Amino acid sequence: MALRLLRGKDGRLTAYAPVTGGVARWTEDRPGGAEWSGPWLIEVSGRLAGLTVVQSPEGYAHLVGLRHRPGGAGEPARVDIVHATQFQSGRPLTAWHSLGTPHPKDARKAERTGPPAAAVDSSGALRVFVRNAGGGVSARRQDPKGTWERWTDWKGAHVLGGMSAAATADGRLELLAPAGKGAALRWYQPKPGAAPKRGEDVPADARPDSASMVESSPGTLTHYWRDAGSGEVMAWRPDAPAPAPLGGATGTGPVAAVRAMVDGHDCTVLAHQDSAAGGLAVAAHPCEDEAAGVWWTPSGEQGAHTPALALDGQGRVVLAALALDGKLLVARQKTDERGLALRAWTRVGGG
Repeated sequence: MALRLLRGKDGRLTAYAPVTGGVARWTEDRPGGAEWSGPWLIEVSGRLAGLTVVQSPEGYAHLVGLRHRPGGAGEPARVDIVHATQFQSGRPLTAWHSLGTPHPKDARKAERTGPPAAAVDSSGALRVFVRNAGGGVSARRQDPKGTWERWTDWKGAHVLGGMSAAATADGRLELLAPAGKGAALRWYQPKPGAAPKRGEDVPADARPDSASMVESSPGTLTHYWRDAGSGEVMAWRPDAPAPAPLGGATGTGPVAAVRAMVDGHDCTVLAHQDSAAGGLAVAAHPCEDEAAGVWWTPSGEQGAHTPALALDGQGRVVLAALALDGKLLVARQKTDERGLALRAWTRVGGG
């Protein structure tokens, strides 16, 4: 489960990480400043087996997790999707609200529910997606007034773990679901506010739990996953004839990605956990020009894992990760050197 890093409406960054007992949260004391407060523990009754955090246009942070609680003697575990909202940086969250599962009457099917993905569309509606027991995709929508609709079946088959969802700046939602047989399933909104529709399958032989995406130009999302055979990071957009290899074969899990200015150039910055480096590796390339080449550079202390990327209140790239001892590691972009250079890592609190 990856670390999440969001910038609130007040310009402060907040980091969220699943830990024993719930979710740890750290928040910058001021936008772009070196001091952080935390960690605070956001308690959850049960164990979170998956967590995603997404942001609405108003800056609200939606936390959505897959919760496991012990069942009775001889009974299956009690599994449900839970949701909570943080309306302002550094402020308390709402109480956790159970969304159930697509299988409310069958606990054993509910056990096979996958970890959630989520995104907020142009109307302000939050959609939560899970792999259901049949291997397809189910979704539940919270309308802009906060009312939850029922689970709906978006069909699909052979879906693996780790779907990826996001929305463009104008609120057009996309969902990528890596599946078996060398394909990934894709749903998208053709225009803001439109009903989501199934797109053509993406030629992706993806490892489970490796999908991610970023808005790489206005209205365009670039999708990433790790090739099941080579381990390389692959990039794909709807207008691309084929996925582009980006190297990084010694990495694991999904890549973190953010669009940022580097030396005055519009670039995509990437980071992932690198088993060869024993920590993290970062790379940057001109947006939507993967052919320009991607070079991965080791960064961070040994054992650093679950990287996250965001822009701070001053527009600088911030790379965050977790240390082996549970502390938050933060490195910020230097603005007085050429290329993508990061300042020394700082350690924030304990986990």
